[in-house]
Amino acid sequence: MGPCRFGVLAVSSVALAASMLVPVGAAAAAPKYPVIYSEATLLAGALAPDSPPPGANLPGCRPSAAHPRPVVLVHGTFENEDDNWGTLAPLLADNGYCVYTFNYGGPPLLGEVYGLGEIGASAGQLSAFVDQVLAETGATKVDLVGHSQGGMMPRYYLKFLGGAAKVENLIGLAPSNHGTTIDGLETLASLLPGGSAALSGGLSTECESCAEQLAGSAFLTNLNSGGDTVHGVTYTVIESSYDEVVTPYTSAFLSGKHVTNILIQDQCASDFSGHVGIAFDRVALTDVLNALDPTHPKTAPCTLVPFEG
Repeated sequence: MGPCRFGVLAVSSVALAASMLVPVGAAAAAPKYPVIYSEATLLAGALAPDSPPPGANLPGCRPSAAHPRPVVLVHGTFENEDDNWGTLAPLLADNGYCVYTFNYGGPPLLGEVYGLGEIGASAGQLSAFVDQVLAETGATKVDLVGHSQGGMMPRYYLKFLGGAAKVENLIGLAPSNHGTTIDGLETLASLLPGGSAALSGGLSTECESCAEQLAGSAFLTNLNSGGDTVHGVTYTVIESSYDEVVTPYTSAFLSGKHVTNILIQDQCASDFSGHVGIAFDRVALTDVLNALDPTHPKTAPCTLVPFEG
């Protein structure tokens, strides 16, 4: 459940200057788009919530033989296509992918954040967007990368809306696959101006997707019945043990065939990224690159990433 960026917009110039501006791997020699591994990219999203981030939705993009599937990025709750993907979209574009973003689950709260609507309806919006991307690029399948609700909601599309025939990979960053406790929702609400009032005003009326992402909800019970996965899709879950919104963090993980569950701290014990920061984290996003192209694995340096809380 992607908390908003309002609590992290006051990022110091020192932190921004310290951010690495190049993508991981061989393609880093001549990047077209700066890649900032920092929540500072949230600021741009606050200013342009209905605009794609750098590197995304480029007219005329055609997938290459090396990367034949377009990558569709699916934002989380209380997020938008720009603030959520200000790091990953340019990173993917610099690595040769056709990248696409969109907003779902509106109308937007405060004119800026989406992902609030009923999840089944949002999955329908994803379905329509995937069809649009396939028509524009001439590809037969896409790969999906989602944060929080955006990593879980596509599973509804795969299971109930025919998406499995159109998707090769689903990669989730801190996805709410098995829901969260009320503590996670309260944390989410506290990060959004007016969010606490929305929560107390009633989940089902102010944020339908919030209620549906509670552990044990009827929506999640239906989604997970009969198994977490569907045939023909490869699943990767990337999570942090310091996730303060999807609680417990293990609820993000999936069971079943063709599933890889990855914990950031198993790769880098000094990385304290939480729920928001995972979308801008060098280790997590290197894991995304490797899930999309496992034949050319990359290694991210293990550095100290402070706890975002």
